[in-house]
Amino acid sequence: MPIRLSLGHIDVYDDRTATFAHQLGLTGVQFHTPNLLPGENGHWSLEELRALRERCDRDGLRIDGLENVPLAHFWKVQRGLPGRDEQIENYFRTIRNMAAVGIDMLGYNWLPTFVWRTDMDVAGRGGAKVTAFDLAEIGAGNALASYRLSPTEPLAEPISVDRMWANHQYFLDAVLPVAEEAGVRLALHPDDPPVDEPLGGAARIFNTPAALAAAHKQAKASPAWGLDFCLGSVSEMGGEDAVNEVIDTLGPVGAIAYVHFRDVQGTVPSFRECFLGEGNYNPARVIRRLHEVGFDGFMIDDHVPAVIGDPDTWMDISSDAYCSRGRAHALGYLQGVLNGLGLD
Repeated sequence: MPIRLSLGHIDVYDDRTATFAHQLGLTGVQFHTPNLLPGENGHWSLEELRALRERCDRDGLRIDGLENVPLAHFWKVQRGLPGRDEQIENYFRTIRNMAAVGIDMLGYNWLPTFVWRTDMDVAGRGGAKVTAFDLAEIGAGNALASYRLSPTEPLAEPISVDRMWANHQYFLDAVLPVAEEAGVRLALHPDDPPVDEPLGGAARIFNTPAALAAAHKQAKASPAWGLDFCLGSVSEMGGEDAVNEVIDTLGPVGAIAYVHFRDVQGTVPSFRECFLGEGNYNPARVIRRLHEVGFDGFMIDDHVPAVIGDPDTWMDISSDAYCSRGRAHALGYLQGVLNGLGLD
């Protein structure tokens, strides 16, 4: 199967979102803690997953994957707290219910204090609104603290590097056998930002290409584990060299599950998001390299600049904000690259 584009990171799915996908010529969608999956009993139920699947079927759209169960389902697992075994049991239910309705991809992150930014209103190209991170400014706190997936419960104590690795191993050892049996693949998102310093008291461990390869080793090369290859997060680690290292290490062994396509200018400790084609890597070279190592999964649009006339494309999760000029530009750019490389 050739590399394909999917309309991704959908928070709110409605008629407008479905129409947007069709107008852009896309046939698949990927969801990010979507509004149609409240998961009120600690897991995504069979009934709500079936309803989402049937809704997308009626709209003529394939579900390529889900990403990030609600924070309330997962925070004790990430932090290694009492109660994590109950949350893992509920995670089993989510995996099995996904399999029952034919959804086979579930992305997750290992960020107890979630994504950090220090500025949500930086002027990008032509004055487009983008976000930025500067390690020197973290004393002021996370500018994303009010985002719906950022935790409101502070850490009871700092979480060390060793404990973060141990917590991740505990999670994988528990869930991968269930995922393998169900035929659902789990996909790890790299740290964003990928800094060495703890943020909000929690160490960051998936912050280098070598660390992502170590995660693959933790999973014992299970076919039920892969990387949610967020190009922006890896670009933050070291630009195109870091991106190439991940492709060359995990691509040939089939460990890249799917791709978040975005980029930044600069690398840690300081960077800002940007339009595709003006960041650290060349998008066409990256797609060609993915193809050459045998990647044949899907790619999604990710964070996009808010261009003139767009609402805030980060903090506003409404479909009005989501179906933006900035997102249409990113997807059109990627369609053009795929076409130009003969990969569409």
